[in-house]
Amino acid sequence: MIDSSYWDAKFDVEEFIYTKDVNRFVKEYCEPLIQKIGPVGKVIDLAGGEGRNSVWFAEHGWQAENIDFSGKALTKFLAFAEERGVVEKCFANRADATGFESVLTPVDIGVCAYLQIPQEDLMDALYNLIENIKPGGYLMGVWHARENLEGGFGGPQDPLVLPTASELREFLEQYPLEIEFLGNREGQVQTRDGLKPSTTLVLLAKLNKQ
Repeated sequence: MIDSSYWDAKFDVEEFIYTKDVNRFVKEYCEPLIQKIGPVGKVIDLAGGEGRNSVWFAEHGWQAENIDFSGKALTKFLAFAEERGVVEKCFANRADATGFESVLTPVDIGVCAYLQIPQEDLMDALYNLIENIKPGGYLMGVWHARENLEGGFGGPQDPLVLPTASELREFLEQYPLEIEFLGNREGQVQTRDGLKPSTTLVLLAKLNKQ
């Protein structure tokens, strides 16, 4: 069982494990939303780790709440936000993804990037995230896909923590969500032998107004 002590130890290094660059899919899918919503939006970055996505949102003028259960990761996140001059727009919330209470709710976008946990826990986390998104807001997700086990590189090797599009679709059907994209995208991971292909599951859905 992986707990916060595992992640605290992993993040307790000087370098940024997942770099300081926003995830390419978060940028691709959320940049148009930022332009649409404007510079006064709010986002939850669930399991945001060292904060590369949160800081990117803050640099666009948004309030960004990074919810993670690693105190070490959140310390690095706030230092990174200070370095980039956006710390006043960044909020660190140490909590478990399956049982958090947001400080910014309701938000315009809820991001869940690479939260690779067992399906039941992931659905609990997504339920919590959806509950904190305002009507008309968006849910955006990125995961190593289960299909990545077949010829892909990187990511967990346990199929139980690798979601599929069909599983997510079945879960999301119970909510008033309009799915704008849900499927696998071709990604790349850096290895000692250069860039290798990977299979990434990406989700973008709009929460319908009620």
